[in-house]
Amino acid sequence: MTVRRKLLAVAASVAALLTLVSAADAKGFRRYLSLRQDVDSLHARNRGIAEQNERLLREINALRDDPAALERAAREELGFIKPGELVFHLE
Repeated sequence: MTVRRKLLAVAASVAALLTLVSAADAKGFRRYLSLRQDVDSLHARNRGIAEQNERLLREINALRDDPAALERAAREELGFIKPGELVFHLE
C-alpha cells in the first residue's frame, strides 16, 4: 500500500509540475488563450463581412430589378441629373 501511495504522490507531483510549466510557458496555456481570442475575433469579423455581403447582394438585386433604385444610385453616386433639372451644391 505504501508503494501505491508513493506512486500516486509522484504522479500528482508530475501533473502539478506540468500544469505550472504549461501556464508559465509562452507556448502553453497562455498561447492557447491568445489563439482562442484570435479565433473569436475572426468569427466576429466573418459575421460582419457576411452581413455586408448580404446588404450588397440586396443592393445588387435592387439595382437589377428596381428602376427607382437604379435612378437613386445614378444620382447619388454618379451625380447624374435629368434634363432641365438645376443642381445647387451647398457646402
